[in-house]
Amino acid sequence: MPSDFALKTMNAFHRGLLKVSGGRAGWSASNMPVLELTTTGRKSGQPRSVMLTSPIQEGTTLVLVASRGGDDKHPAWFLNLRDNPSVEVAYQGKAARPMVARVATAEERARLWPLVVADHKNYAGYQTKTEREIPLVLLEETTS
Repeated sequence: MPSDFALKTMNAFHRGLLKVSGGRAGWSASNMPVLELTTTGRKSGQPRSVMLTSPIQEGTTLVLVASRGGDDKHPAWFLNLRDNPSVEVAYQGKAARPMVARVATAEERARLWPLVVADHKNYAGYQTKTEREIPLVLLEETTS
C-alpha cells in the first residue's frame, strides 16, 4: 500500500506539473479528469488539498473513489469530507468552486461501481486487496 510520504510526493509532483506547464498539462491521468479537492482537516480545522481523479461524471456531479490504493485504511481526504462535507473543487483548470461531498448510498454504489471498474480495472484490483468496501464519493454543486 502507498505510504503517506508516497502519496504526498505524488501530489507534489502533480502540482509541480500543473505549475510548470501553466495548467496546460496535468488535468487528466489514466484517461480520467484530475481535480484538486480541498477539504477541512478534521483535527486541524485547516484547509487540506489533494489531487484526485474522477472516473465518472454525471452532469455536474463528480464521482471519486476512496481507494487509497486498496489500503485497509480510508484516505485522510475521505475522513475529512465525511466529517465536514463542504469542500472546494478545482476542475479542468478552472477556479475552485464550492461543492458538497457525500458518500454514495448502497444503491448508488451498486449502480456506479460496475461503471467505474469497467473502464478503470485498477479500482477492481484495489477492492480485492482490502476487506473494507471502498466508498464512492459524490461531489455535488451547492444549492444556495
